[in-house]
Amino acid sequence: MPSGDGATNGAATNGAAVAPLRVCVLNDYEIVVRGLAEMLRPHAGTVKVVQTAVGLPEPGAADLVLYDTFGQQQANVLDIDDIVRRAGTPVVVFTWNLDRVLVEEAVRRGAVGYLSKGMRAADLVEALLRIRDGERLVPAPSAANPDEVHGAWPGKSHGLSAREAEMIALVAQGLSNQEIAERAYLSINSVKTYLRTGYRKLGIERRSQAVLWGLRHGLVPPDADTPRPDAVEAD
Repeated sequence: MPSGDGATNGAATNGAAVAPLRVCVLNDYEIVVRGLAEMLRPHAGTVKVVQTAVGLPEPGAADLVLYDTFGQQQANVLDIDDIVRRAGTPVVVFTWNLDRVLVEEAVRRGAVGYLSKGMRAADLVEALLRIRDGERLVPAPSAANPDEVHGAWPGKSHGLSAREAEMIALVAQGLSNQEIAERAYLSINSVKTYLRTGYRKLGIERRSQAVLWGLRHGLVPPDADTPRPDAVEAD
């Protein structure tokens, strides 16, 4: 199996020469899709990113959709069934959130794979090729530390970890701490910890400041409904 990805049900590919796997990278944040595309660029001979999509991808443009979940409200598992239906392309979820309930629901809704962001590029490529060859890969209980995230995300250049940035992104989208905890399958204390460390790095103290910072620095996806900073509840 790919080293460090925690995927199960491994089997080697037959090594036959085949055309590169065409992949569409999908997320609501342009920096995320471009960062993941750049991560895969050195492997274009086997996995070629043919489209980066903010919003639904074009039907038939790729063999697989690689759906990066950064900034998504995950209680509905990203509406994977709707993406499969409208894009007409199998969907692979790429996420730090390895909660077993989310994994099972994603597969039930039509995901053909569920991969950890702890995977490095070479392991991700190998996993995508195995999925193309008919395997359904999901994380094992011993999956890599999901806090070790590769690629790019809004706020990374300001010192935010992927988790801290995602929590602030969800705050900027108007979710309360309790809503974030429920939708991201985290404890309320974990949410508060990520926000507290994120606030400290940004030099802010209040939720309204976090909303304003998110609006100014790309932590709110296009067309999202966002609260006015002066109308945000206190932490």
